[in-house]
Amino acid sequence: MREGAFDAADHLKTLDDVGLYLEVALEDAAEVPSAVPRALGVIARSQNMSELARRVGMSRDGLYKALSEDGNPTWSTMVKVAGALGLRFELRTVA
Repeated sequence: MREGAFDAADHLKTLDDVGLYLEVALEDAAEVPSAVPRALGVIARSQNMSELARRVGMSRDGLYKALSEDGNPTWSTMVKVAGALGLRFELRTVA
């Protein structure tokens, strides 16, 4: 990332911020399938990545790679990361 560029990770200060950011990513996921993994990567960078990787059961480098722009994390990894961040995915009826 170039110096001085906007980084959403710098603005995710509370769990509410994180939850809202992930909600937007979930809404975007229908059009952009990588939106959720990418958002989890941004959220992870806003936290202590080493501690998060330990809680998820991955190496720090492995977690960075899985949640990177080119990563392709499994659903299980995404659920574990969300849980380690204090979040969970929920499905609700819309009708």
